[in-house]
Amino acid sequence: MNTTPPPATRLLLWVVAIAFFMQSLDMTILNTALPAMARSLGASPLHMHSVLIAYMLTVALLIPASGWITDRFGTRTVFSAAIILFVIGSLCCAESQTLSQLVVSRVLQGVGGALMVPVGRLAILRTWPRGQLVQAMSFVTMPGLVGPLIGPALGGWLVEVASWHWIFLINLPVGIIGWLAAQKLMPNLRSTERYRFDWVGFILFGNAMVLVSFALQGMGELNLGGPLCALLLALGGASLLGYWLHASRSSQPLFSLRLLETHSFRIGILGNLVARLGGGCMPFLTPLLLQVALGYPPSLAGLSMIPSAVAALFTKPMVKWLVDQLGFRRLLVMNTITLGVLIGIFSLVDRHTPYPLLLVLLAIFGAANSLQFTAMNTVTLHELPDQYASGGNSMLSVVMQLSRSLGVAVAGAILATFAAGNIAQHPDALLVAFHATYLCVGLITLAAAAIFVRLPEFALPKPAAAAS
Repeated sequence: MNTTPPPATRLLLWVVAIAFFMQSLDMTILNTALPAMARSLGASPLHMHSVLIAYMLTVALLIPASGWITDRFGTRTVFSAAIILFVIGSLCCAESQTLSQLVVSRVLQGVGGALMVPVGRLAILRTWPRGQLVQAMSFVTMPGLVGPLIGPALGGWLVEVASWHWIFLINLPVGIIGWLAAQKLMPNLRSTERYRFDWVGFILFGNAMVLVSFALQGMGELNLGGPLCALLLALGGASLLGYWLHASRSSQPLFSLRLLETHSFRIGILGNLVARLGGGCMPFLTPLLLQVALGYPPSLAGLSMIPSAVAALFTKPMVKWLVDQLGFRRLLVMNTITLGVLIGIFSLVDRHTPYPLLLVLLAIFGAANSLQFTAMNTVTLHELPDQYASGGNSMLSVVMQLSRSLGVAVAGAILATFAAGNIAQHPDALLVAFHATYLCVGLITLAAAAIFVRLPEFALPKPAAAAS
């Protein structure tokens, strides 16, 4: 029997691949452009992390609702609307005259970005033959790996040859092509079953994320003061407790608490949340260090991040072998310590650091960070029962986005705290603030090793001899 998908189904892969590329590119292209954007908007480069947080937090908030929205309105309808929102948000970003306008525009852009990738992935799952699903998903996710590779360099180059506005304007033609292709190629699939979405849980969980994020930003960029930040943290904690009580009594909660009954999932989620704070803030912190504290031009700062992305790509295929040799616990404890030390070593980078040495350090960090993320994701989902696999994957996706957002917020708050009032007094005070921030972030990452110590000593099952 011929299992080759029809041409329209094969072309659908390209449509979804465009969505993966747009989202992954947008997550990294801004990092090297933040200082130029700050000058244009009349803001401090140290107070620009809300531009990144607004997008990442919006994506994290909407991931749990993406499946329900798609089942209700159909894949083509939601995917097309997501592209339109992403394009309109990109245009609004380019036209922003103040930092506040840019943050609001990034939220709109994030709504589109949050729906594009999950809906595209769902369309492939429902149309592609199961026997060829792995190859199909590998194809559409590959552009998502290319985005971080070219994003920082492209952002720095656009800032120098044109202006930061083009970072958003390049999304317009790509988005229009994607929308036209979606109208022709994407089926409007929807579920025939109607189920109740957990709006109460969604509001409680989302409220907790937003309040904690605002509290962290309030410690630095927003300068809200200690008492108000403490109040926001307390309210965020209360919302999270409210969700816990709600989920324990609901028959269909947003995230089932039974997921946490699986020991490796519980440890993996907590480890992801803490360890990704360090890895998640580095793409924001390092281009800022290179430009603001060390005087690198934007294009060179962007090119400097390429070794990290290349090393990350080449490290991923090694994870399975390393887990088989060391086991999850030993690998994650050792690599988490390595990652924390590497982040701390960046506190030694200054104007006298040889550029080749900096590139080697960035490459080693990229390899360790990639190994960390892949191993953490695998151990988190490894032992989940089949009936909880979908919910566990959704919760992991939320935690991944949330931890990146919190990582940028934490790093921004620490940097602003160390830099406050000292920049004008000493020419090297800003560099000292960056160094102190790297040390603090490195210590936070090291703390995650204590979480992974609680994992059992096991490895991925080895393939049968007949399969090799």
